[in-house]
Amino acid sequence: MPPLLEAMRPHQWVKNLLVFAPLVFAKRMFDAEAAWHAGLAFVAFCCVASGIYLLNDLLDLERDLAHPEKRLRPLPSGRMSKQAAIPAMLILITIGVGLAFSGERWFHLPLVLYLVINVCYSFWLKHLVIVDTMCIAVGFLLRVYTGGVAIDVEVSGWLTLCTFFVALLLAFCKRRHELSLLGEGSIVHRKSLEEYSLPFLDQLIAPLGALTVMTYAMYTVSDQTVSFFKTRNLVYTVPFVVYGIFRYLYLVHIRTAGGNPTKLLLKDRPMLINILLWFGVSVLVIYSAAGSAS
Repeated sequence: MPPLLEAMRPHQWVKNLLVFAPLVFAKRMFDAEAAWHAGLAFVAFCCVASGIYLLNDLLDLERDLAHPEKRLRPLPSGRMSKQAAIPAMLILITIGVGLAFSGERWFHLPLVLYLVINVCYSFWLKHLVIVDTMCIAVGFLLRVYTGGVAIDVEVSGWLTLCTFFVALLLAFCKRRHELSLLGEGSIVHRKSLEEYSLPFLDQLIAPLGALTVMTYAMYTVSDQTVSFFKTRNLVYTVPFVVYGIFRYLYLVHIRTAGGNPTKLLLKDRPMLINILLWFGVSVLVIYSAAGSAS
């Protein structure tokens, strides 16, 4: 893979699929116009996010050299120069923000807010305990809101809560992996890790897993959901969510994984199959009910 493309971290674009969540759960997945706007938002978010990844790599160059995995990235390893990374970063961000203003429905507000928060994160907020993970969680939420604005759909409170809790879970699991992997050298890599400990992180991770499952379960049986989808069958997707959370916690605690949630979700076959099954059953329930109701 070319160094620039690798530095853009295309595997992380999987997170940007959250842009399509409002499209699916608003029953507009087969609406060509809405799908086009959501796709435009996805591309814009990929560009801006990749620009932010380059900014992070530029600022964390010396710290990443002390990390056994991140030192292999294009910038720390020397396969890509700063002179190449800086203009690439600026071009990607410019393209992403430009796309946000190009469609019939501007979705620039959540995208620009994501950009501002992540620039602040790169320079300052990532050094603040708890705040660092909250920024990551808000970034996930803004992906969903970008998708909602792009297709002119209001994002439900349930989707907001589910996204926020699972994003916090992933963020704290990532911190746990960094702390356990780097040990005493973790502070050199990330200042905020000085304020974390494995027992403290475990206390945060456990309730977040429960909150994610409970929020999703309550969403599937709520009167609002049943009324909107015209079916009670969405409750049958809950076991997939339960298994997904438990499987992920197993990988974090038993397999000592979790440093890169995106790669973990893509490489762990049971997890990937479970996600595909959850999505397939969800779409079947939502759209078959919509079809019969119409």
